[in-house]
Amino acid sequence: MTLHPSLAAVRLPVRRSLSELAPGDVVAVACSGGADSLALASAAVFEGHKLGLRIVGVTVDHSLQPGSHEQADRVVAQLARLGVDETLTARVEVDVASGLGPEAAAREARYAVLEQVAAHLRARAVLLGHTLDDQAETVLLGLARGSGARSLQGMRPAFDVFVRPLLGVRRADTVTACQVEGLDVWDDPHNHDPGYARVRVRRRVLPVLEDELGPGIAETLARTADQLRDDTALLDRLADEALARAERGAGLDVAALALEPRALRHRVLHRVALAAGVPASELTRDHVVAVDALVTSWRGQKWIDLPGHRRALRRDGVLVLEPA
Repeated sequence: MTLHPSLAAVRLPVRRSLSELAPGDVVAVACSGGADSLALASAAVFEGHKLGLRIVGVTVDHSLQPGSHEQADRVVAQLARLGVDETLTARVEVDVASGLGPEAAAREARYAVLEQVAAHLRARAVLLGHTLDDQAETVLLGLARGSGARSLQGMRPAFDVFVRPLLGVRRADTVTACQVEGLDVWDDPHNHDPGYARVRVRRRVLPVLEDELGPGIAETLARTADQLRDDTALLDRLADEALARAERGAGLDVAALALEPRALRHRVLHRVALAAGVPASELTRDHVVAVDALVTSWRGQKWIDLPGHRRALRRDGVLVLEPA
């Protein structure tokens, strides 16, 4: 019997992601109960068990909606029916007062608990169900915010213990795969709330672009992310080398840094600011450009104030970042 195309579209990248693991290795699958993560969990069980892997289904309850505990229980029950070897539920308290916004705060809490789960299980990989559509939305949001190449490169296919096998798979295929397998998909109400920018991009902006510019916009945006990721990796490596050349004690040699191309200087200054304790969510390009002026356009200015109660100043030919 021929395998349904949508099932094949989901299972093939999962098989590739698991192919380097050894029998007995543990793989955790993060599952919310939505179509993307359920299709991923099903494919992980199907492909992982053929390789002798131990598949653990993990659901994270953010406690942000009424009935979230019951929904987590339903996801666990469905994971068990799929044939996972073990299920885990983690309940987290989202810090909505962190200034990140509910979506970002929930994401931060979710990754923190998944890292703990991975350590507890000694998992070789934690699979995440982000799709090509998610990637396209991320790139478009980064473009709208003027966030630069780092945001435009979208989500990484893999980092640390996390793996995103479905970044090349359309959401329509995960939905169809669940229908073919008879899985009961949960439709998160947040996915229809226009208060979230991502929802507006998904339900309004991308359809308009498809109508006006033709089909294939999501694939084009995702392809752009792949290209920028390669470019950014090269620039990051060159920035590491530039940073090593400029390091002088606890600061940066201004003369050495001034010799570097602006793109590398800005990357060096950005990572040095983060290392000094400047919050990533508050560090903007304007801050980096202002600090760069201490290197290239210094006229005796005292210092540059930065978020996180930090400041950058030039002292005896050395650029220093210190507490304000």
